[in-house]
Order: sequence, then C-alpha cells, then structure tokens
Amino acid sequence: MAQLVTRIGDSLVERVDSLVAAGVLASRSEAVRLALEHLVDRLERERIGREIVEAYTRMPQTDEEIAWAEEAARRMIAEEPW
Repeated sequence: MAQLVTRIGDSLVERVDSLVAAGVLASRSEAVRLALEHLVDRLERERIGREIVEAYTRMPQTDEEIAWAEEAARRMIAEEPW
C-alpha cells in the first residue's frame, strides 16, 4: 500500500483529531483515506454525469423512445402491490 505525505493547517488537524478522539474516525490516516475516496468518487460521478448530458445533447431521445419509457413506467407502477 502506498503512503502519501502532505501538510495541512493546524485548525484542520485539530478538527480531525477531535473526530478521532470522539471515536468517529479510527485515525488521521483513516480521515485522509476517507476524504480522498469521497473526493475521487464525487469527481468521477460528476464526470459521468457530464458525459451522460453531453450524449443526450448530441443524440436526444426520440418521441418513440420517450413514449415507450413512459408506458413501461406506468406498467411497473400498476404492478406494485400497494
């Protein structure tokens, strides 16, 4: 497993240490790992979203496709055992 070395401000360290002391996080390392995972995930989701919008802008759904999707949604809702 790789290690990253970074510098962060004292106030952020204090806030992270408070979370560790409260048992919210196991360690500073866990805090950094979770933060990076969330950042990378968010940026990846944003990229995918932009690609989806670009694709639908480039090639919008046809009226036939929209009608099919609406009818399929109606059928699925009707089948629910409410």
